[in-house]
Amino acid sequence: MAPPAANGASHGDSSNGAVVADRGAAPAVANGNGKQHNGRTRTKPAVNPKDKYWTPIDDKEAAAAVEDGGEDGRRPLLFRTFKVKAILLLPYRHPYADGMWLWWISIVGDFWFGVTWLLNQVAKLSPIKCDPDLAVLKQQFDLPDGNSNLPGLDVFINTVDPINEPMIYTMNAILSILAVDYPVDRHATYLSDDGGSIIHYDGLLETARLMSKEYDEFKVRLDALFTKIPQRSEAYNNAEAKQGDEPQVGQPASANNSLDFSEVDVRLPMLVYISREKNPSYDHQKKAGAMNVQLRVSALLTNAPFIINFDGDHYVNNSQAFRAAMCFMLDRRDGDNTAFVQFPQRFDDVDPTDRYCNHNRVFFDATLLGLNGIQGPSYVGTGCMFRRVAIYGVDPPRWRPDNAKIVDNPSKFGNSVPFINSIPTAANQEWSKTSPPALDETFMAELSNVMSCAYEEGTVFGKEVGWVYNIATEDVVTGFRLHRTGWRSMYCRIEPDAFRGTAPINLTERLYQILRWSGGSLEMFFSYCPLFASRRLKFMQRVAYTNMTAYPISSIFLVFYLLFPVIWIFRGEFYIQKPFPTYVLYLVIVIAMTELIGMVEIKWAGLTLLDWIRNEQFYIIGATAVYPMAVLHIVLKLVLRGKGVSFKMTSKQATSTVTEKFAELYMVEWVPLLIPTIVVIAVNVCAIGTAIGKAVVGGWSLLQMADAALGLVFNAWILVLIYPFLLGIMGRWSKRPYVLFILLVIAFILIAMVDIAIQAMRHGFVRFHFRESGGASFPTSWGF
Repeated sequence: MAPPAANGASHGDSSNGAVVADRGAAPAVANGNGKQHNGRTRTKPAVNPKDKYWTPIDDKEAAAAVEDGGEDGRRPLLFRTFKVKAILLLPYRHPYADGMWLWWISIVGDFWFGVTWLLNQVAKLSPIKCDPDLAVLKQQFDLPDGNSNLPGLDVFINTVDPINEPMIYTMNAILSILAVDYPVDRHATYLSDDGGSIIHYDGLLETARLMSKEYDEFKVRLDALFTKIPQRSEAYNNAEAKQGDEPQVGQPASANNSLDFSEVDVRLPMLVYISREKNPSYDHQKKAGAMNVQLRVSALLTNAPFIINFDGDHYVNNSQAFRAAMCFMLDRRDGDNTAFVQFPQRFDDVDPTDRYCNHNRVFFDATLLGLNGIQGPSYVGTGCMFRRVAIYGVDPPRWRPDNAKIVDNPSKFGNSVPFINSIPTAANQEWSKTSPPALDETFMAELSNVMSCAYEEGTVFGKEVGWVYNIATEDVVTGFRLHRTGWRSMYCRIEPDAFRGTAPINLTERLYQILRWSGGSLEMFFSYCPLFASRRLKFMQRVAYTNMTAYPISSIFLVFYLLFPVIWIFRGEFYIQKPFPTYVLYLVIVIAMTELIGMVEIKWAGLTLLDWIRNEQFYIIGATAVYPMAVLHIVLKLVLRGKGVSFKMTSKQATSTVTEKFAELYMVEWVPLLIPTIVVIAVNVCAIGTAIGKAVVGGWSLLQMADAALGLVFNAWILVLIYPFLLGIMGRWSKRPYVLFILLVIAFILIAMVDIAIQAMRHGFVRFHFRESGGASFPTSWGF
């Protein structure tokens, strides 16, 4: 039967079954681009809905034939060829639907790991190191008569619980601040006792009495040296050379007169004790609320243009630290646009191996140093100097018109007229002294007013002014608010360390600390997403903040990877990408590049190899134990409108009944946070034992042996990364690490024996012979 006549052909004689075209017209052949061979255009035929599942395979050949017009001797195509799209054939070519979920998780996880790794590297692309020049600062601001033109400085110290934060730490912090090398009439200290404990107030009085007594006794001992040294020194009494026989260095003191301190400035900076009002009807906003009260009280008393804050467990380790920060604040290049200067945190009493990465030098010495080359480091809660007007929410000079008012809306600062009047003064008193007003009855009432619970009603404190509220990481969000308004920050690292503090060396306390940080970071990502910040936030700074807030999400995929050995245990096979050599080469290249970048980072950031290894290990511990809980917290808060991560103060109180150094390192507090990591450990230990059992049974192909070897490397590497956690849950046994290796070997052997027995029973190789008299006998051969 003949086909129907084509479009464009005349209906001629068709008795012989053929279609005869009009003799006066040239035959027209349609092609793929909608044109006919004779140059006349024609309309494309209607597209069949089913055609969307097909794709042409001869487009290039058809297009070439039309373009040359047949000049090369090729005739136009008379039919087209299509094939089914590959995506539709994938289930037929790869009919392993039971493993597709694993493949999709792996693809999405690898993509997310690549994105987060890239975000992490972006923050370190342009590290800049800035060293303060203290000699130039002294030459410029210190006067020959002993006075100084350095600006005023208010120091904030915060403490809550004298149990979790021992009072001795707070008193040491105050004494170190009073002894810094800074003009005594230009800085004041404000201690916020947010727990309202009389212990802290009495502690201040007792410390003052003790130091006065120590000073008097020390001066007496110095005076007595002139009589004691000659009596104790046999060489002095027997020597032929007496005083005056050799050149004197300086003016010799008289043996009959005591040391003269009349020309020594023995004044001390002002110290203010603050215990704010707390009422169950109001949310006291924890540390951020206490610091905002300090902000208002200090504005009425001293109103220094600069503020530096400390936690109660930190102290000044370098007496030149305040002057070093001032080098950045007063620099003529960009000092006026600098909102804060952040010092890296350093800690005492950390175990020599830094088992739980308390020093965190990768962050403090590498990440923050990298951010210094963009818009500045983030605020990390302590050891940070602020510009007061920046905390008030005032725009930086580069974004502020010359005739703009400092206080555009007084009502957002509250109802205290003296406080509101102090705000523009703080912006213009760069060189004034801290001279408090007369403490009369009216002024004391005003101080009580700004400290009251109801003062912040109807204001923007905690939002646009002061430290930010309603988030666990109020420090990072406060620094982010300053950056997004156009301010910059500076990173300052000096030797010796500017400040030092204490860190939790107990595993449980350390995990709770990481939980608060990671949960607060996720809250910040969803509540103050850096991706949608104002244009004043630089692009690279935006990327860095995104990385610092979204990192806990990676734990979702990481936990899946760490639990994949379950498949090895129950199915007896390890999913390895094929072809095997290509996959192994890919892994080697990726791991080598990552390690190379890590080694380079160690060099330019001044880290040690141990710092880098501990950072890698504790990241895995946090990703298994803490970060999933942080993700769960944020899900409950966003979806179920639950509470976010609560503020839990990290305990730094040593156990009073134990005098051993690092005793808390060997204490085990069993909490639910430990369970996920223990499950990961159990899965990988069982996977290694199962692999040993299967190897004993035998019967593997070469490819299965290669897959098993790579799987064992994966399991062993996980245990290496979680090694500090294993020591932590061993308690005092962790003093002898060899015990851990013995326990692991025993666990491998027992699991291998169990796996061998299960395989034997599954294949019927084990038969039990029951005797009539009772009991059972086992065969002497297993039949393998």
